[in-house]
Amino acid sequence: MSRRSIIEKKTIKSDPIYRNRLVNMMVNRILKNGKKSLAYRIFYKAMKNIKQKTKKNPLSILRQAIHRVTPNVTIKARRVGGSTYQVPVEIKSAQGKALAICWLLRASKKRLGRNMAFKLSYELIDAARDSGEAIRKKEETHRMAEANRAFAHFR
Repeated sequence: MSRRSIIEKKTIKSDPIYRNRLVNMMVNRILKNGKKSLAYRIFYKAMKNIKQKTKKNPLSILRQAIHRVTPNVTIKARRVGGSTYQVPVEIKSAQGKALAICWLLRASKKRLGRNMAFKLSYELIDAARDSGEAIRKKEETHRMAEANRAFAHFR
């Protein structure tokens, strides 16, 4: 056991417009080379585009998309006796949200389109409708975990 004191979790600040922590998590993942204002601009443009396309609250679309993409289990490689097993492991909600955000952003970067704001908005809309690349990634992870359920005792 560690002799150090318990590490306090960092509290995530909320963004200036929507006053939501989830938005700030998303913006921090979009961030490249310290250009946070550009990341905010991309995200807010995507939210504006979502509002125009769906005529709904973009924050609820974002929440719904992240909720649908968030995985319950993930696969971890575990080495036992010279061979490596893919062991399914349940994950906490915070880590699941972080994975969901990563998958959404990776899927939106892969999309064909004009710019990142449009690609992100379309990926979020697709994820909220239970389709798209990020949803496929979640289902693939769950399938892998189900297939390797026999190795769950190696945890």
